[in-house]
Amino acid sequence: MEPSACEGIYDLKAFERRLTEVVSSYGPSTIRWRIVLAIISICTAIGAYYWLRDPRTSIVPLMESLLLHPIFTFATLTLVILFVLGIHRLVFAPKIIATRMRTVLSDFNMSCDDTGKLILKPRPNNNLDGNGR
Repeated sequence: MEPSACEGIYDLKAFERRLTEVVSSYGPSTIRWRIVLAIISICTAIGAYYWLRDPRTSIVPLMESLLLHPIFTFATLTLVILFVLGIHRLVFAPKIIATRMRTVLSDFNMSCDDTGKLILKPRPNNNLDGNGR
């Protein structure tokens, strides 16, 4: 092998290590945000159930009804604030990074999996004379 080819392999391995490191670094925060989102969603759903089952809901004004059900009100406001602040991007960050990397790597006839491991695709067959030579 030529020295430049060896350097290319080392560069490719270093790039793959860095990519897997970046993707895996999002793992713990992604899991935490998924748990937070699940808990807030469950609280909102349970609060909505009790809010809608309350016979006073259709009689009293909306603000008074929301004040009578603080768990639903707090959970709903928290859920809206989290989505406005971008929790949906934090929950899917590793997939977003992998998708963007696949787009960039396709120019180099490569791809990657969801963990950041590189996938080398076979070279395209260039038929210059149409006979495969």
